[in-house]
Amino acid sequence: TRWSGSEPRTGVGGAVSPRVVALPGGYRLYYTQILPRPGFPAGAVDYDNAAARILSAWSVDGSTWTPEAGVRLTPAQGGAGDFRVVSSEVVPAMEGGRRLRMYFECCPGPQSAASTIRSAVSEDGGLVWTPEPGVRFGDGRRNYSAPRIVFLPDGRCRLYCGERGRGIVSAVSADGLNFREEPGTRVERSATSVGGSVFAPEIVRVHGGPWVMYYAEYVARNRAQIMRASSEDGLDWRKESRPVLTPGPGRWDAVKCSEMCLVELPPLPGAEPRFRLLYEGCDGTAAGERGVWRVVGATMMQA
Repeated sequence: TRWSGSEPRTGVGGAVSPRVVALPGGYRLYYTQILPRPGFPAGAVDYDNAAARILSAWSVDGSTWTPEAGVRLTPAQGGAGDFRVVSSEVVPAMEGGRRLRMYFECCPGPQSAASTIRSAVSEDGGLVWTPEPGVRFGDGRRNYSAPRIVFLPDGRCRLYCGERGRGIVSAVSADGLNFREEPGTRVERSATSVGGSVFAPEIVRVHGGPWVMYYAEYVARNRAQIMRASSEDGLDWRKESRPVLTPGPGRWDAVKCSEMCLVELPPLPGAEPRFRLLYEGCDGTAAGERGVWRVVGATMMQA
């Protein structure tokens, strides 16, 4: 569905949690669409009772995006019933070949319920997905969200995700399916964090430098901003005190800047590397400052 521009934006639906994969000829954006769940017409305005599914869009330049037909993953396919599958992370499968693996957050109830990290695979370049049995990470008691995968020099992979009320944690796997949690917390809640606090990590390593993590942090019940940390080994992280992005009055992200991904754009002749930070923004125009959720972007000259 496309908005005409003159129709009212109620905040019932929303587009959040962008994840971009560079492919031959362009980029594919995976994102989460929030919708009303049967019997709960408020949709994204009442997120605890909303449904969510994973869709995709295509871009040649990383700026202009065209929605792709079909649904990449429904809540029922992902094990969430009629609730939510959220925050897809798409990477090459460790088995090799053309197979891709999607890690996603499976939320079978309100945010107070336990959520897990699960997976699906694609054999056609990322359009048709088949859920894999079992849980990649989660114990049925705690709430995990927004997975991110980093491949390690020793052939293993590391999963980063948020644990509600604690911070960002990690786990390692030799096959991409069976993960063992690592001791400690990668990024802890700060003294100013509230609610679910620190979540949604994005981890990159640019041109051989240190690891860089962007993550979201709630600094008030209805205010979230994007922070930055760095690490030499991916385990011990140094948080920076100043946010990368903060909510801006009157903007599409007037009350919240959160789940994000970093994309390196095609180089321009003689220019420094350029990066685009895509993130979810909420404008605070609906009840309770929930507002309309959109995927928005900011261009950066340095990651």
